[in-house]
Amino acid sequence: MSDVEHASEHAEALTSSEYIQHHLTNLTYGQFPDGHWGFAANGADAKAMGFWAINVDTMGWSLVLAVIMFLLFRSVAKKVTSDVPTGLQNVVESAVEFVDSNVKAMFPYKNSMIAPMALTVLVWVFFMNAMDLFAIDLLPQIAKFIGVSLGANEHQVFFKVVPSTDPNITLGMSFCVFLLILWFSITQKGIVGFAKELCLHPFSSKIMVIQALLIPVNFVLEFVNLISKPISLGLRLFGNLYAGEIIFILIATMYSANYVLGALGFSIQIIWALFHILIIGLQALIFMILTIIYMSMAHQTEEAH
Repeated sequence: MSDVEHASEHAEALTSSEYIQHHLTNLTYGQFPDGHWGFAANGADAKAMGFWAINVDTMGWSLVLAVIMFLLFRSVAKKVTSDVPTGLQNVVESAVEFVDSNVKAMFPYKNSMIAPMALTVLVWVFFMNAMDLFAIDLLPQIAKFIGVSLGANEHQVFFKVVPSTDPNITLGMSFCVFLLILWFSITQKGIVGFAKELCLHPFSSKIMVIQALLIPVNFVLEFVNLISKPISLGLRLFGNLYAGEIIFILIATMYSANYVLGALGFSIQIIWALFHILIIGLQALIFMILTIIYMSMAHQTEEAH
C-alpha cells in the first residue's frame, strides 16, 4: 500500500473521540440558514437549523415503538382466553395488573384516564429504553449502508436508536404530563382554588396584612416547585439513559484497540448489559410512578393540605 493510500484510509477512519461524537449525534432534518431544507451534516448544521429542526431517528423510533406496543396489546386483547394463556398474554396481563395495583394505591380518586396513561407510559418508556440493549453499531451500520447507497457521505450518516437519550423526547413527554397537571389542577380545584394553592402555601397567617406579604414568597416557592416537576421528570430519564449509552460506546471503542482490550471489553459489555436491564426497567417504573403521583397531587383539594 502506498503512503497516499495509507493516508487516505487513515483520514477516512474515525478516531475514538470522533466515533463517540458520531454515535451521540442525531439524524437531524430542518431548514438551513440560507433557506433550503435538508439533513444536517454535523452538529453545527443541526444547531444552525434552530428550534424547529426534527431529530428524524428519535422521532421515527418513538413512533415505531409506539406502533409495536399498540399492535402487541391489540393482538393479546383480540386473542385473550380464559383457558391456558399464552406467554405473551401472561406478560401483558401481569403488566396491566401491576399498573392497576399501583394506580389504586397512589391515586385515590375517580379518573378512568389515569390507569391507561400509566400503562402507556410504563411500556412505551421501557421499549424506548430497551433499544439500548441492541449492539451499539448494528442499526447505525444498517442506516449507514442505506445512506451511502443513496449517495451520502458515510461519516455524515448519524443514527441514534435510543429515543430516551434525546432530551427532546423525555422533556416532551414530561411537559405533556405537566399540561395534564395544569388541566386537572384547574378542573378539579377551579381557577380560584388553583391560585390559592400557588399563593397561600406553604406559609399562611390569619392576619391579612402578613398573609398579603407572604403571597409573593409563596408564589415563587410553589411556582418553582410546579415547574421543577416536568423538568426533573424528563431530565432524570434522559440523564440515566444517556449515561448508559455513553458507557456502551466507550466499551465499544475497546474493540478497536487490541485483542486483550477487546476481550476485556466483551466481558465488561456483558456485565454492563445485565446491569443496564435493571436501569431500563427501573427508569420506566420511576417515570410511571411519578406521573401517577403528580396526577394525584393535581386532584388533591385544599382541604387535604
